[in-house]
Amino acid sequence: MAEDTYEVIAGLDRVDVAVAVVGGDDAAVAELSALTWPGTPTYAVDPDRPVLHAVELAGPAAAVVTVSYDVPDLPGLLIGKLFRALSHADIAVTPAEDGSLAAVGVKLPVADWISELGPTCDTPLTLLEARKPRRHAVATGPGWHRLRSNADLSRLDPGLEGWDATRSLLRHA
Repeated sequence: MAEDTYEVIAGLDRVDVAVAVVGGDDAAVAELSALTWPGTPTYAVDPDRPVLHAVELAGPAAAVVTVSYDVPDLPGLLIGKLFRALSHADIAVTPAEDGSLAAVGVKLPVADWISELGPTCDTPLTLLEARKPRRHAVATGPGWHRLRSNADLSRLDPGLEGWDATRSLLRHA
């Protein structure tokens, strides 16, 4: 699934892509690095603050969007909507149907309230909404789904382009 998620992001114009392995060791980083285009940065991030650690490692940027690995069919358009929303919001999210987040975008420099909260893709949208310091600090894009259980596999649309590696795994499972 991570390979398909990477391919969606790598296909976006004007977006520099990196792959972050949450709590990964050298072997996990090397394994994911083998699935990316040459030159794509791949690194391990702190499992307690994966989004903010990825932001720190991203280097100079106006905004950073992190995408959960378990959304292989996430349309690139939804990622683009997060970047656009960050022109006026501190944080922009694609909520998942289970209450978590499929993607999290952060404007740089990171607002203090976001640094204190340390959001992850498992942070409930309700918590972000409760902690936001002003009305438009959190931008919420269209929702999507994450593949976290066997029942979630029924959400994959066979007519939707992409997610080739995930399709292959499912065919052979």
